[in-house]
Amino acid sequence: MVLRPYQDEAADFLYSRDRAMILAPVGAGKTAITLTAMQAMIQDGHVKRFLVLAPKRVCTDVWRQEGLKWSPNLYIEVAVGTAKNRLDAFKCKANVIVTNYDNLLWLCREHPELLKFDGIVFDELTRLKNPSGSRFKALFKVIDLFKIRWGLTGSFTSNGLEDVFGQCKVVDQTLLGRSKGAFLEKYFVLMNRDYGEWAARSDSLPKIMKAIRPATYLLDAGDYTDLMPPLHIVEVKCEMDLELYNTMKKDFVVKFPSVTAVAVNSAVVTSKLQQMSSGFVYHTTTTPAKTPGKYDSSTESVWFSSHKFDRLEELLAENQRDCTMIFYTYKEELAELKRRYPHAQTLDDLNAVERWNTGQIELLLAHPKSAGHGLNLQHHGNKIVFLSLPWSLELYEQAIGRIHRSGQKREVWCYIMLTDKTIDERIYSVLQEKCTLSEIAVEELSK
Repeated sequence: MVLRPYQDEAADFLYSRDRAMILAPVGAGKTAITLTAMQAMIQDGHVKRFLVLAPKRVCTDVWRQEGLKWSPNLYIEVAVGTAKNRLDAFKCKANVIVTNYDNLLWLCREHPELLKFDGIVFDELTRLKNPSGSRFKALFKVIDLFKIRWGLTGSFTSNGLEDVFGQCKVVDQTLLGRSKGAFLEKYFVLMNRDYGEWAARSDSLPKIMKAIRPATYLLDAGDYTDLMPPLHIVEVKCEMDLELYNTMKKDFVVKFPSVTAVAVNSAVVTSKLQQMSSGFVYHTTTTPAKTPGKYDSSTESVWFSSHKFDRLEELLAENQRDCTMIFYTYKEELAELKRRYPHAQTLDDLNAVERWNTGQIELLLAHPKSAGHGLNLQHHGNKIVFLSLPWSLELYEQAIGRIHRSGQKREVWCYIMLTDKTIDERIYSVLQEKCTLSEIAVEELSK
């Protein structure tokens, strides 16, 4: 396997720096870049062992497989699963150990003796954007053990400019300082002290990007997009009777023939409205428990419209039942998809990734969180449907990037299903606004 010119340049960038970040679009080959640099660092004696932190599915389905292609001289072991499995992996003689972020507390607090590494790679660096989080704090107490620290990300600012601080701090705290408070005071204005709400100053974005630019390799969009087939985003409008939806929006309660759905506050009603945009709503049912005076509660769903699923059926038929990946938000949406399409598969089904990439799966169902990072699903299907949207720009972009990435041979079609005059349209608008911030940040880094 041979790296593309921009990937070679990025690998050299990592090799020449102890503290560095790669900012590159989804599917640009950040894993291949990093494996190449890691292998060179180990072969040249600069590093003995690397620890890689990644989302769990990326640990199990990406790093070792990509290692066979790009760094055959590395011995890579994956440390996931039971405590015994993880301990066995860490104690083996592999020069690269890959584990998921959920194991950070276990590793840093219970088994610090296993941290015999001089290099660390943060795959999907945004997982460490919150410096107040328990995983971040546990890791930061031992961060000085790692001489080499590299971070990989598609966007620093997927959910706002504040996210940049934590990601940079864990890689190199000299970039934006040690204190989140000092960072906020320098680049933001406090809008609401009671709720800790900050707004970026007008000149903050270019200043922050300038500060981190020396440690950041930014992939030039032209170098990358010229190698990719076009991506077509298509809004699929769906019509629904809005009477029940508007009642929930106004009164925070909707009565059905047999149940009543209630939203206790504005945050809950937002979720209820998104459910109703797909034609159902969750409600809580309370029944007497075996113990006198006690009650058991359970969450159930009630359906009142099939508009999105009917339109989805039309869309699939229009596309001649071509292999399609469908993203959902709620478990009830997944259940309805399985009811309608018993042949559909999920990523948890046996060898789903391999079967999808060889055209053996017609419909692949996934939540953006489960397929949001690292998976290579570009080798057969080129159709994506968002039955409903995540609020997170990172999850949205990463989900699309499972199909629209290096190695895809056909134009990619992404269908966004939006129920007219509902919160669906607001979520899509928010994602586009966040995308604009990310694009501006990239422009500043490239100056």
